[in-house]
Amino acid sequence: MIPVTSFKGRKVALFGLGGSGLATAEALVAGGAEVTAWDDNPDSVAKASGSGVPTADLRTVDWAAFAAFVLSPGVPLTHPKPHWTVDLAHAAGVEIIGDVELFVRERRAHAPDCPFIAITGTNGKSTTTALIAHILKESGRDTQLGGNIGTAVLTLDPPKAGRFYVVECSSYQIDLAPTLNPTAGILLNLTPDHLDRHGTMQHYADIKERLVAGSATAIVGVDDSFSALIADRIERAGTRTVRISRRHVLASGLHAEGSRILKAEGGTSSLFVDLDGIQTLRGGHNAQNAAAAIAACLAVGVSAAEILAGLKSFPGLKHRMQPVGRKGQVVFVNDSKATNADAAAPALSSYERIYWIAGGLPKEGGITTLAPFFPKIAKAYLIGEAAPAFAATLGEAVPYEISGTLEQAVAHAAADAGRDEAGASAVMLSPACASFDQYKNFEVRGDAFVGHVRAIEGVTMLI
Repeated sequence: MIPVTSFKGRKVALFGLGGSGLATAEALVAGGAEVTAWDDNPDSVAKASGSGVPTADLRTVDWAAFAAFVLSPGVPLTHPKPHWTVDLAHAAGVEIIGDVELFVRERRAHAPDCPFIAITGTNGKSTTTALIAHILKESGRDTQLGGNIGTAVLTLDPPKAGRFYVVECSSYQIDLAPTLNPTAGILLNLTPDHLDRHGTMQHYADIKERLVAGSATAIVGVDDSFSALIADRIERAGTRTVRISRRHVLASGLHAEGSRILKAEGGTSSLFVDLDGIQTLRGGHNAQNAAAAIAACLAVGVSAAEILAGLKSFPGLKHRMQPVGRKGQVVFVNDSKATNADAAAPALSSYERIYWIAGGLPKEGGITTLAPFFPKIAKAYLIGEAAPAFAATLGEAVPYEISGTLEQAVAHAAADAGRDEAGASAVMLSPACASFDQYKNFEVRGDAFVGHVRAIEGVTMLI
């Protein structure tokens, strides 16, 4: 835990007592703050009280006494309308911040020079975050990994000299971190997302820009117009800016040509690494992720040799294009985290012959946008509630069966792939659906897939 000492002896209000919210409240208490915490869920309030966090209904307290209001990132700050606590804080002139801002202040107070890499973007941020942390750990550095990737940032070990932090930041967290100042900040890309919480694409982009604008070194993907403009703007403002691209040749920065990552300076490019053969970094999207990771690691003093070793040993992000087993020329790929069509596209684009397991609880739009990948699909195995609708979309373009269950789909796909004489193929779970019709979450679904693969005779497990 990182005790939050920056509010020692001062009164702090907090709303939102889920996983990260409770961890934040406990860190504030540990640092000596006088906390008053609340949540709309009575069970969360009871749990916090039981763990020693003072609680009270924030409708009934004197807001003028608070030095700050800490808001959970899952609670609306501006759109579709501010949460009632936000209105009370504004009326009292109380600063509104989040857990990442508290981390930033503790780092600044206790170890301002310890390297801090922050990652954001609409797509790819979890893989990039995990890849950077892996490279740092493999090089022997004291590495702390947290944030939006699943570990609350204030549950990490306290800042000290020589300790590296790798923190994934959502737009919600950035919106609550006004003094965010990473050593290296990454903005991978921007596409419309969370507009119900940010109102417009421009407001969403403005929030994301704050992370790189406050960085000592800003690493920006320039393949979309919003991000390209951000790179130009922050560079003009004096921020050291490194551009990355998977689509364009750059005069300066890092860009991809297929699986090759080139580093350019002064208009001259040289090969940094060829990702060909690194199964966990297949596809153009991972070329961008790798380029960002390389730029960030170089910015915090990691050598090229250490980066290359880390790239080659990267095990992949669990449940995201994760090779889990192999039998002959068939690789089994767990992409359970692909819970909609857009999320499934990277995996489908990265293999040439696919036995595709898809379905679950359908989302709006179905799989029509995946039609360009249908020629790569040898056969589809449809499960869950979405199976009939997916079958209708596939029509005569792709052979399919309605398998019903994941266990049956894995068994049938493995058998069909094993008989395929066309060469290398992938049995891939990339559902393009939520899990909730059959599984508690995508993690449980992915673990079930791995279990079914493990049960196939002759499979060599890769995890």
